[in-house]
Amino acid sequence: MSEDQTPPRDLDSEADAILADSEADQVTALKVEVAALKEQVLRYAAEADNTKRRAEREANDARAYAIQKFARDLLGVADILDRAMAAAPSESADPAMKNFVIGIEMTGKELLGAFERNGLKRIAPARGEKFDPHKHQAMMEQPGTDVAAGGVIDVMQPGYELLGRLVRPAMVSVAAKGGAQAEPAGEAKPNGAGHNPYEHGEDGAGGTVDTSA
Repeated sequence: MSEDQTPPRDLDSEADAILADSEADQVTALKVEVAALKEQVLRYAAEADNTKRRAEREANDARAYAIQKFARDLLGVADILDRAMAAAPSESADPAMKNFVIGIEMTGKELLGAFERNGLKRIAPARGEKFDPHKHQAMMEQPGTDVAAGGVIDVMQPGYELLGRLVRPAMVSVAAKGGAQAEPAGEAKPNGAGHNPYEHGEDGAGGTVDTSA
């Protein structure tokens, strides 16, 4: 076919096709941009929600533990009442002494009730309970024929926790492994022989201590 016989080009159709391709590209670019903006909005919303929740949690913690220092100061009062009740005679013919002992007992119970109403819980493990390094502090080891090695024999001073947070560990004596004789855990001995294996874990990081036999 000669040049004179070549059919004329449809310029309008080509222009429409180019315009359609351009519009399609623009639509695709706009969709990508819209998706990116939606993702950004969702991310900002999530960050704002996390910030709000963190602020609420910190405010709740501040309110919950506001009495921690005050509670710690009152523990000395509770200790004195415990010692007074332990030293009080169980039976007395003197009416005045009886009333005095009853008054001390009522005061101690009322103080513990006030502690519990405000989330302060007493830690006093029973005899034979497994030693917990997160709540207990071993002051000495003693031979315990009726207590498994690593079990609590006696509570020297009760501990307390405020809403699950330890305020003071309970000071306890622990059944010795291998029938060891009683010895203060903190007594200095050559080559570290007086090291307390129960206080904060063998690695010193406060981990759980294996108190199995």
